[in-house]
Amino acid sequence: MHYIVLDLEWNQSPRGKAGKRTGMPFEIIEIGAVKLDGEMRTVEVFNEVIKPAVYRQLHYKTKEILHMDIQELEKARKFQDVIGDFFKWCGDDYIMCTWGSMDLTELQRNLAFFKVENPMGKPLLYYDVQKLFSLLYEDGKSRRSLKDAVEYLEIEEDIPFHRAFDDTLYTVKIMQRMDLDAVRKYVSVDYFRLPDKKEEEIYIVFGRYAKYVSRVFATREKAMADKGAVSTKCYRCGKALRKRIRWFPVNAKTYLCLAYCPEHGYMKGKLRLKKAEAGGVFVVKTLKLISESDAEAVQMKKLEMSKKRKESKASSPASDSPEPQFLKASSPLRADAQLQSSLPLK
Repeated sequence: MHYIVLDLEWNQSPRGKAGKRTGMPFEIIEIGAVKLDGEMRTVEVFNEVIKPAVYRQLHYKTKEILHMDIQELEKARKFQDVIGDFFKWCGDDYIMCTWGSMDLTELQRNLAFFKVENPMGKPLLYYDVQKLFSLLYEDGKSRRSLKDAVEYLEIEEDIPFHRAFDDTLYTVKIMQRMDLDAVRKYVSVDYFRLPDKKEEEIYIVFGRYAKYVSRVFATREKAMADKGAVSTKCYRCGKALRKRIRWFPVNAKTYLCLAYCPEHGYMKGKLRLKKAEAGGVFVVKTLKLISESDAEAVQMKKLEMSKKRKESKASSPASDSPEPQFLKASSPLRADAQLQSSLPLK
């Protein structure tokens, strides 16, 4: 298998939102890629600019960052021809590697807009090198810019940043410094093309946590009523778990819960509702085994959100709806403690 290290540059409407085309917020104007073998050695390179078909003038930020002009692009080939050659160049056995998640999203948007067949796998699993860098060198949550990562690893900055092929070369140098075997299992899931039906839903177990990606639902209410979306199962032993703290919102799109496995301990659930590209919503749920102190933090977060909800209700017209009962803040977290919630459960 080869690693295709990819970076894209794109243009947008020079008139801002007023000139933005539906389905094409960013038009790709440059592709840079390096093909690596299993030993992180360069096999081949791909580098080509693309003639714009939608935004025929460059946005001022594009000109400022990329230092290119429209005359250079007008001499280039169109997207359909370049991308066809690119995928032939990739071969049949490869995994995409990008710095961050945006490149693959915009690549697939451009494919859809220009009605070019998408040859990448579904689900599309790839390596987000930015995330892998954080897992290896930081806390796994922070995200450094490419330039900051290059400086952190003390890689010589012998070429400019912000052109597709140059940024690809820097990403390759970072990957060549990494202990990829230590983070190889942490693939990322692209959300542009989602499961069409329940049987296609994605469930991946990593070393530290498990991730579930649902099919698309018409509304958030239908998503939260789906048993598969809101269930909790221990990813170590496979047992279905009862919730000690049921799903509760921490903002408009994110919910938390706490479950307990008699064999492996407390498990924190995090559920995010996301908008699908073609409309509707889907669920990204992660489950992670945690310590008792982390479990107590989930309890305190629940109490905090309950307090905010009560304060909000107190400042609004009276409601006939009964208030849910919660644990007192001073109560120790017990394995049999259950909080009430209006959200559906398995």
